[in-house]
Amino acid sequence: MSEFAAAPVLRPGLPGFIAAWPQSRLWLLCLDIYPALAGAALPWSTTAVSVFTALWMVTVLPTIDWQAFFESLRASARSLPLVFFALALAGVLWADDTAAVKLLGLSPVVKLLAIPLLIYHYQRSERGHWVLIAFLVSCVLLMGVSWVTYFADWKAHPDGLAGVPVRNYIDQSHEFALCLFAIAPLLLSFTANGHRAWALVLAAIMLGFYCDMRFVATSRTALVCFPALLVLFAVRYLNRRHAICLLALAAIVEGAVLLASPYLRDRVERTVQDSQVAVDTNAATATSNGLRLAYWRASVRSISEAPMFGHGTGSTKQLFDREAAGRSGEWGRSIRNPHNQTLYVAIQWGMLGALILYAMWYFHLQLFRESTLVAWVGMVIVVQNFVSSLFNSHLFDFHEGWIYVLGVGVAGGMVARAQPQPALARGSEQAGMAGL
Repeated sequence: MSEFAAAPVLRPGLPGFIAAWPQSRLWLLCLDIYPALAGAALPWSTTAVSVFTALWMVTVLPTIDWQAFFESLRASARSLPLVFFALALAGVLWADDTAAVKLLGLSPVVKLLAIPLLIYHYQRSERGHWVLIAFLVSCVLLMGVSWVTYFADWKAHPDGLAGVPVRNYIDQSHEFALCLFAIAPLLLSFTANGHRAWALVLAAIMLGFYCDMRFVATSRTALVCFPALLVLFAVRYLNRRHAICLLALAAIVEGAVLLASPYLRDRVERTVQDSQVAVDTNAATATSNGLRLAYWRASVRSISEAPMFGHGTGSTKQLFDREAAGRSGEWGRSIRNPHNQTLYVAIQWGMLGALILYAMWYFHLQLFRESTLVAWVGMVIVVQNFVSSLFNSHLFDFHEGWIYVLGVGVAGGMVARAQPQPALARGSEQAGMAGL
């Protein structure tokens, strides 16, 4: 009799239908479809990514077991994104600017709220690989279109580059480098296990990504990230002798490609020339390196004025507006991004913000210590974001920032799922998803 007394009473009519809908098969399926669609859309459209992530947030919230979710926040990798956002929200209080500027400064941090939700969800879902595969396939398609437009000498806009069909070459090379290294362990596995057909397919895809970054379009940040990720791959998957051989071979190949690729040679030569030009802030024309150095010096001065808690959320715009006042040409351009993630954070939230930023990177890296392919993908995403953020503010940029959020969230959840979990941590969603 007690069992019947404890059974839930279904509410008839519309209220009962609404209450049951979040546990329906279609609803639970959408929880995995929307992130996969966002991953597929990332190389192509910011609008589509925003729509699909917003739909996912609305869809996932009614399904959360909040007791289990709050319990999961004991892990620093999950709670630190929330702490980061809380600091940015509090920084609005001591920022000296308009409400619109403060909101603009807060907006890049909002996406970090999705990380603990994604980890929580994909710890319970078996479909995390949908997101990773969707992103990879989408990037392969983009690479194919890139080669077609390169040989057709077609440009998306008058100032664009042939071979960059959408967005820009910085985002494109960031994606291609990520995909190249993410699937590299699969090539080793297929080769070792005698799956020659799959090994040849992967080798062709990796070669396509590599040649695109060397002959079509690449960013200087990608050129810096490439050797860092190559060393990471060699250390993680090869013994010392094989690692040394790989790095030596890579150096030889890079030297040969430098001689064979007019684009890459011109890119490197202009970078070297930019570094050799003295920074003249009175000149009408500035080099890219000169601008970065000027932004960094201004940032350091600003940080020294409020080292502990910074100038508040959105304060970078006011700083660089002041620096640009009275100057002409590129030096007079108003920006809000110092092209360095640490400086971007420290200007607004001081050393406290920088400490939280580095702690978040560290604990996210610790998520992926396992020797699985998913853990490797997560590690590549974190390391690439860290290295690229030395020269850009990629965590706050839309494209690279969402790659980080989706990548860490999905891969982190998949890694957590593979580990033994207490019954409470699995929550009620797993039972619903098991029926799909």
